[in-house]
Amino acid sequence: MRRVKMMAGACALSGVVASAAWASPLAVESSIRPMPRPAGIAEEALVLASANLGFDRWVASFRGRALAQGISAEVFDGALAEADYNAEVIARDRNQSEFTKTLWDYLDSAVSDTRIQNGQTALAEHGAVLDQIEARYGVEKEVVLAVWGLESAYGAVRGSTQIIGALATLAYDGRRGAFFEEQLIAALKILQNGDITPEAMTGSWAGAMGHTQFMPTSYLEHAVDFTGDGKRNIWSDDPTDALASTAAYLAHFGWQTGQPWGVEVRVPEGFDYGLTGERVKKSPDDWAALGIRAVDGSVVPDHGPASILVPAGAQGAAFMIFKNFNVIERYNPADAYVIGVGHLADRIGGGPAIEASWPREDRALTRDERQELQQRLTQAGFSTQGVDGKIGPNTLAAVRAYQRSIDMTPDGYANLGLLNRLRQVQG
Repeated sequence: MRRVKMMAGACALSGVVASAAWASPLAVESSIRPMPRPAGIAEEALVLASANLGFDRWVASFRGRALAQGISAEVFDGALAEADYNAEVIARDRNQSEFTKTLWDYLDSAVSDTRIQNGQTALAEHGAVLDQIEARYGVEKEVVLAVWGLESAYGAVRGSTQIIGALATLAYDGRRGAFFEEQLIAALKILQNGDITPEAMTGSWAGAMGHTQFMPTSYLEHAVDFTGDGKRNIWSDDPTDALASTAAYLAHFGWQTGQPWGVEVRVPEGFDYGLTGERVKKSPDDWAALGIRAVDGSVVPDHGPASILVPAGAQGAAFMIFKNFNVIERYNPADAYVIGVGHLADRIGGGPAIEASWPREDRALTRDERQELQQRLTQAGFSTQGVDGKIGPNTLAAVRAYQRSIDMTPDGYANLGLLNRLRQVQG
């Protein structure tokens, strides 16, 4: 019979700590102090046992679908026989978007002195193979290192969750069942190909695997055997296949060799912030004609069509971003993650820190507050095209339109001050 995995502290779900939506993996608080036995332990165990029975039935029904997609009965039965309903995975999935970090807090960690130094150490240690990877795929080694650094701290935190059990749990009981079922099928195909065993297929609670945290579908499409041993081993202590797979992934989506992801720029007084955001693209010369300059005062070289990004509004840093910004977005679409990878790569290569200051007195909006902001903007006549708690292009456009209507700088910065102003007006 399958076992029910219970969280530390007798399934004390309050022990789950959700981090920024762009950071991974999530962490669970732990303490060396003994914790009192929580009330209702028998009831919680009963609920979990019931969930496990449902999970067993789901596995049985899923078997036919898996076999219809080419998974052998032997592979399926071997992989799922010991798979558990993992309550911790579900708790993390349901709590992951509740709290966020500001961009500057995220960058303080993502591009810390320690991470930069560790990246430079990794560059020295793996320089020869990184040179070979760069020569084959055209993706600069510093960029590959930066992805590695953010995804697993250069291999130090790859995750120890059993991937098959986690994906099966999420497919059965998660918010995105169809997505995780697709990932589970892909993971079973990886096992069937012989690249890894079920026991060794470990990673994050959400199914991301190896040094650079590939999801199973991305692995099937983009992982490479760079070592030539016949296996695409992104889990090995030797990171070669994982690093090469990351370069292959970025190359597939159009990485432009020798081009920056973006550069920090200065925005002149009186600039029309309505021109910021990824929807507006101009050549660097055209931006220069509007007063946009690199931080040293020079005109930014022509690296192709560019947008101006002001992730913290007029009071924070501004960046001129290029095609490679969008390529990194294919790995993780959060602006903070893309800036983190790009800036970490620059710093590993000896580049300067971001020069502009940030509005550090601000805090990030919670998910509930982001949804409230969207609701209130729409109520005020500035539709966000839905209420999902995600500050995407439609919400940014609505924020700018609202800001213009009240004679604010239309920089698209969605912060608590803007939400409070809407609250005061609407009651």
